[in-house]
Amino acid sequence: MKILIATILFFTSMTTNASDTTTVLQYLVREPKIKSEHPPTIILLHGVGSNEADLFSFANQLPEKYLVISARAPISLGGNSFAWYQVDFSTGKPVFNFQQEEESRTTLIKFISQIKEKYSVNSNEIYLCGFSQGAIMSYSIGLTRPDLVKGIAVMSGRLLEEIKPLIATKEKLQQLKVFISHGTNDNTLQIQYAKDANVFLKTLNINPSFKEYQAGHEINNLMLADLINWLK
Repeated sequence: MKILIATILFFTSMTTNASDTTTVLQYLVREPKIKSEHPPTIILLHGVGSNEADLFSFANQLPEKYLVISARAPISLGGNSFAWYQVDFSTGKPVFNFQQEEESRTTLIKFISQIKEKYSVNSNEIYLCGFSQGAIMSYSIGLTRPDLVKGIAVMSGRLLEEIKPLIATKEKLQQLKVFISHGTNDNTLQIQYAKDANVFLKTLNINPSFKEYQAGHEINNLMLADLINWLK
């Protein structure tokens, strides 16, 4: 699923690491515009059928202090399309391959570790920002391994029921920050997924920043502005 930004944006300071063999995932990187010895980091996770260039289209709009990494999902769907796991919407509800999700989760955990080492980032200031399937992966990593990230931004996603038994204790989740944004007219992943996740997270003593918009399955300019304000 690809994002939608209403305006055309032009960017500089983008480096492609498509040939990087030192990490388990290929990615794009925007170096921090405000240099620091151990920069805070944002890792962008795209949706199914897309690739690392999708969310990277707004990388230069994100706060200047952050190192921005946009990762490519490991499963090729052909051409320039990738996924974190295969999913079928033919029944009207998403039916997915949980084994592939588990494998991608393990890969992402290793990737985060590799990014920490390679860029000497601030381990206490790492954020996952995902759209659609990337948002689902952000939930899965953030809630099962809150020791790895400070916060997650979940854009047009859902919390997998299969993840709930794996969620860390309330004590370990105390410091996790969560941003949820979702369109009320989303026909791919219904807004109810976001509302249900918001209610569930509160039972874990997490108080998400919850935003809903008159929009479909997309990231529009207002959604992006709210994400940026949350990251600031």
